[in-house]
Amino acid sequence: MSSAEFTESTGLADSARELADGRTTSTQQVSAALERIEASQSTLNAFRHLRATEALAEAAEADRRLAAGERLPLLGVPVAVKDDTDVAGMPTYFGCRGDLPAATADGEAVRRLRAAGAVIVGKTNSCELGQWPFTEGLAFGATRNPWNTGHTPGGSSGGSAAAVAAGLVPAALGSDGAGSIRIPAAWTHLVGIKPQRGRISVHPHHDAFQGLTVNGPLARTVADAALLLDAVAGPHPGDPHRPPPVAASAAAGRDPGRLRIALAWRPPLTLTGTAPHPDVRRAVTALAEVLARLGHQVEEARPRYGLIGLGFVPRATAGIAELAALHPEPALLDPRTRSALRTGTRLGGRVVRAARAREVRQQRRIGALFHTPRVGARFDVLLTPTTAAPPPRIGTFDGLSAWRTDVAITEACPYAWPWNVLGWPGINVPAGFTPDGLPVGAQLLGPSRSEELLISLAAQLEADQRWYEHRPPVPTGS
Repeated sequence: MSSAEFTESTGLADSARELADGRTTSTQQVSAALERIEASQSTLNAFRHLRATEALAEAAEADRRLAAGERLPLLGVPVAVKDDTDVAGMPTYFGCRGDLPAATADGEAVRRLRAAGAVIVGKTNSCELGQWPFTEGLAFGATRNPWNTGHTPGGSSGGSAAAVAAGLVPAALGSDGAGSIRIPAAWTHLVGIKPQRGRISVHPHHDAFQGLTVNGPLARTVADAALLLDAVAGPHPGDPHRPPPVAASAAAGRDPGRLRIALAWRPPLTLTGTAPHPDVRRAVTALAEVLARLGHQVEEARPRYGLIGLGFVPRATAGIAELAALHPEPALLDPRTRSALRTGTRLGGRVVRAARAREVRQQRRIGALFHTPRVGARFDVLLTPTTAAPPPRIGTFDGLSAWRTDVAITEACPYAWPWNVLGWPGINVPAGFTPDGLPVGAQLLGPSRSEELLISLAAQLEADQRWYEHRPPVPTGS
C-alpha cells in the first residue's frame, strides 16, 4: 500500500458512532485495519499475530447485529491487544521464542472486550516477558516508532503504542508493571492509563508480577482511553483486588475543578544519578505552565519515596521467574531473562512476602504528599516526567549484560515504577516533542482510586493542547 492509499483509523468513539449511525460497517473498518497493519508491518512491526479470518467473520456478525438494531459500546470496532493477554485459539508468546500452546479461553479483559462488541484484529508485540522499556527481541525483531523508525516506541507495550500512534487501530490494550503503558505512550504521543490495581482484571493470572502489573488502554485521546477503560473494567470472580467501579467516560467530560498540583523532578533513589534530559525538562515545565494558566496551583515538591526500590526488585524479578519457569524451552529465553529468573528464584518466598508487607507503609509515607492527618489535603495530583530521556534508538540495548541493561533502563525510565509498587493510578499525557521531533510525555499521578480526577484533568489539558491533531508520518511497506 502506498502512502497515498494509506488512511488512518478514526478514533475509538468516532468509530463506534459511525457504526451505530450506519455510516460505515464493521467489515469495512476491520478490513481497512487489517490492510493498514499488513502495509506497515515491514516498517513498524507492531503485531506478532493477526486474526484476519476470525476478525472478518466477527465483523460480518457485528454487521448483522447492528442491522438488527443491537447497540453495544464497541460493537464492530477493531481493536488490538498486547501479546501477554490470552485470546482463545492463539498462543500467548509474551515476546518469547518457542512453540507455545494456544490459549484455551479468553482472559477476562478480552472477554469483556468481546462483551462490549469489539473485534480483536490481532496481538501486538512485547519485549520478552515485559521486562524492558523497548520492544525488541530475537522472537520478532524490533518494533519501531512511527514518529521516527530509527527509534523505539518504548515498551513493553510498544506494539500496542506503535499500532495506535500510526493509526492502524483506534485503540489497544497494554499492560503496565513498571511503566509499560505510560512509557510507550510518552514516546509515541499517546494517552496511556495505568489504572488502579484490580480495575481491569489480569485473569488468568491471579496477581500478575506480585501485584505490580495492571492492564490498561492506549489511545490518541482521553475520551477514547476512557471508553476502552469503561469497556474492560471489572473483576473476574477469582480476582483478589476489587476496587469499586468508576465512570471513566463521564469523568472525561467533567471539569476537574481547581487543583493543587505537585511538580516533582527528583526520581526515587536508583543510584544512577539520573536527571531529566533538557528536552524533557523543557516540555514538562511548559506543561506545568499550562496547568497554572488553566487555574491550578502548581508547586515543586518532593515525594518521600524512601527506599521503595527494595519493595520493587524482589516483586519484579519473582514475577519474571514465575513466568519464565513455565516456558517449555528455557534455553530459548534471552540470557537477561534467565538471569532475572535466577535472581527472582533467590528473592522469592520470604523476601517477596516482606516486600509486599512493606506496601502499606510505603503507601502511607508517599501518600502524605496528598493527605496528612493534621494538615488535611496537601496536593491533589503529582506531575512528573514520564521518562528521563526521549526514545532511544533501536539497538541501544543490544548485547548488554543483565546488569548493564537494568542500569541503562533505570537511567532512561526512573519515574514510572513506584506507582506500580503502590498500586495507584497514573496517566501519561503528551508533553510535546524534542527539536528532533521525538515525542516525550508527562505523568499525572494520584492516590488510591483517583482515576476519575486524573482523567478529568487530562481531558482539560487535551482540550487546551489538542495534542491529537499531531500525527506521525504515514508508514509504508518496504
